[in-house]
Amino acid sequence: MTTLAFAATGAAQAAGLLHLDTLVADQVASKIFAKDPALWGPDAESESAIRLGWVEAPGVSAPLVTEINALRAELAAEGVTHIVLCGMGGSSLAPEVIAATAGVDLTVLDSTEPGQVRAAVADRLAHTAIVVSSKSGSTLETDSQRRIFEQEFTAAGIEARQRIVVVTDPGSPLDKAARQAGYRKVFNADPNVGGRYSGLTAFGLVPSGLAGVDVQALLDSAEEAAEFLREDDADNIGLRLGAALGGTAPLRNKVVIVDEGSGIVGFADWAEQLIAESTGKLGTGLLPVVAGPASPEVTEGLADVLVVRLVAGDADVELRDNEVSIAGDLGAQMMVWEFATAVAGRLLGINPFDQPDVEAAKAAARGLLDATPAPTPAVFTEGAIEVRAANADAGWLTGVSTVTGALTALIGTLPADGYLSVQAYLDRLANAPLAGIRDKLAGATARPVTFGWGPRFLHSTGQFHKGGPAIGVFLQVTGDAAQDLAIPERPFTFGQLIAAQAAGDAAVLADHGRPVLRLHLTDVDTGVEQLKTAVAALAGLRTEA
Repeated sequence: MTTLAFAATGAAQAAGLLHLDTLVADQVASKIFAKDPALWGPDAESESAIRLGWVEAPGVSAPLVTEINALRAELAAEGVTHIVLCGMGGSSLAPEVIAATAGVDLTVLDSTEPGQVRAAVADRLAHTAIVVSSKSGSTLETDSQRRIFEQEFTAAGIEARQRIVVVTDPGSPLDKAARQAGYRKVFNADPNVGGRYSGLTAFGLVPSGLAGVDVQALLDSAEEAAEFLREDDADNIGLRLGAALGGTAPLRNKVVIVDEGSGIVGFADWAEQLIAESTGKLGTGLLPVVAGPASPEVTEGLADVLVVRLVAGDADVELRDNEVSIAGDLGAQMMVWEFATAVAGRLLGINPFDQPDVEAAKAAARGLLDATPAPTPAVFTEGAIEVRAANADAGWLTGVSTVTGALTALIGTLPADGYLSVQAYLDRLANAPLAGIRDKLAGATARPVTFGWGPRFLHSTGQFHKGGPAIGVFLQVTGDAAQDLAIPERPFTFGQLIAAQAAGDAAVLADHGRPVLRLHLTDVDTGVEQLKTAVAALAGLRTEA
């Protein structure tokens, strides 16, 4: 039996009092489950009409379970016990949280960083099958990952076609190419589900199930939650969460998500994409901030922050003012948050199913790969860090000669209601400790700080950075790969690809008038330690002040 619990205080509670009666009277809950595309206004109607399949995903996906389990048994009988997921954004975030929560080994390759790609290819190749997952069927990162695995399988004397499983929309370029190539299995997902809402479709279930997760239990939990969510009732937890997210007045548009022993591993990373990409457009939206219980955003009581605590069902949680707590197991939580995000979109007056600004960075990266321009000269170099600004008019860097000074200058451009986004185009596994600078920067700035690994965040929070309110400032960290890696049958390498993705996104942000500080590490290990030291010095300056 699925157990869901919800509580709210302060502005979040007031948002419920303000909006719940209207949401119930307008039958928003039942209309969402009836797939009524008119709920988000006439401008969104055409897109909404083809993006509401997620409401019936638990039932529609049920027949997949038998196919997944059968393929898993076949692979195990052949000695294939290691699954690698090649996917980005919505194709990777849900399987990652599903597998991690179940304690199941699934390697998620959602990067073009050469070292991270090389490590994935070198890990248990003889016992590996890959799931190539792309809704559009034309994702450049995913195609590049498939190419390198196919090459290495063949070089090792392994029949590559028997080790490649594909998940994509029917009729996509990947669907056609995979069937023509004779890959082991092609799973088609429901085309009427957007990527970030696809966790309970083939995109979430196939890699997780092949890795060993009981996906039927996940679907059962989600199905039970759906029965509660379809009710037009003020006690509907999805309506209450949606009102808290999108209905505070004034809008608390920084949603700080904190895990307080929920038992779900990495849920906030999945919710981050769902919320940011769904709401960050037309100059408004909600910025999710993944934080810990002691993070500054949680403790400082900022006026534009809503804290959401993910808790265990039996937890006795004492909420501060302007906070929400929510409990439930993974399948139920996924349904609740998808539903609540759609409700928040209605309250914000936006279309929660499109992502108009995501393509800009992709186009810029492709242009740089074609043109391969010379890198912009550094403003200055300190140790292993080259310092640049993406903005042509970056007067805020004038006279600066240290990394700590550059960070101070960037922070000086923060508006009173702003946020700092750290974007690290590095190996997120080998350089995981770098994420520790997030809390230190939040303390130093007294503002919300997000931390994203590139290029994966481009498929999630990247939409908010460009389409949301113009209140962000950006710290981009790149590095020289110790050893580059060629992409088979492509005129560029993985190193060149990730460099183009970083430069392209920085250029688009700058074009949108966002301040962008670029730090390039000429030696990654040395540069990471130097950056951590610079951030620590920055935090010390605030303490002294």
